[in-house]
Amino acid sequence: MAPTIKVGDTIPEATFNYIPYTPELESKLACGIPIKLNTSQWKGKKVVIFSVPGAFTPTCHVNHLPPYLEKYDEFKAKGVDTIAVVAANDAFVLSGWGRFEGVGDKILLLSDGSAKWSASLGLSVDLSAIGFGVRTGRYALILDDLVVKYVELEPGTDVTVSGAEAVLAQL
Repeated sequence: MAPTIKVGDTIPEATFNYIPYTPELESKLACGIPIKLNTSQWKGKKVVIFSVPGAFTPTCHVNHLPPYLEKYDEFKAKGVDTIAVVAANDAFVLSGWGRFEGVGDKILLLSDGSAKWSASLGLSVDLSAIGFGVRTGRYALILDDLVVKYVELEPGTDVTVSGAEAVLAQL
């Protein structure tokens, strides 16, 4: 499936749930409280979004999120205001994944429940055959003032066009 969102398009407005990082979350017993983030908050900003089908899944956990964290300073040096990962998991699972990976406040972990926003972009994937249901696809977007400058959906299960290296090369 090809994305329906294209370079030059303005992204559709969406509101995500997420749990902002706080030092209290270092406790394994803390859960945090989900808050909302609306894409309108990215007006005037350069934002990199990458999406994974699921937190803690092998490719996402080992090959997709860690390079973004490792190259955080390179993204910032290229003028990126915000890096966000989107997944169909709930905000609590994403917060736990971020804590496990040591993300801190560097990357926002945004819940796209039922992959509705991703589906509106043509970037969802139906993984019902393996019991996962509809999920966010593995993709990456670069936004500048809410306008798409880069969009790529992975053609397979590897991290290539949506990985940190590929996205950095487009900035």
